[in-house]
Amino acid sequence: MEMEMEMAVAAAAAVRALTDRCETVATAESLTGGLVGATLVAIPGVSSVYRGGLVVYATDLKQSLAGVPAGLLAERGPVDPDVALALAAGARDRCGADWGVATTGVAGPDPQGGKPVGLVYVAVAGRSVAEVRELRLTGGREAIRTESVTAVLQLLDDSLRSAPAPV
Repeated sequence: MEMEMEMAVAAAAAVRALTDRCETVATAESLTGGLVGATLVAIPGVSSVYRGGLVVYATDLKQSLAGVPAGLLAERGPVDPDVALALAAGARDRCGADWGVATTGVAGPDPQGGKPVGLVYVAVAGRSVAEVRELRLTGGREAIRTESVTAVLQLLDDSLRSAPAPV
């Protein structure tokens, strides 16, 4: 219950910051499977700032829907910091938003492509901001997914607060 509360608090803070800046956000999600978008749309008033999102669980969809370069995916696989950044930029571009956020990683129960369970990358892309954070999470699938959502929304809020005001 505490993790869900942290997730809701992070979403509310991000929505408030986006509203204050009159800017929009879009999502590209892998391991979270739409949970970032669902968490955002639970916040009253989000319709003025949330454009939509892409759930790109399969690797080929990361390329075809979110625009992640095929070569990057082939070379590094889907769980990679540069893939996370490309997903965030793809969400922003493909959905016509000011900001894009993304999640990619391994929620378990088994490692994926040599990457350990709990390795997650969250990313944010804006006009003048591109930032990624590596997370090393523990616990089961639900805990890893929930903590990933909280982390990407906190990264968005941090980025919104430190970015130059929109012109």
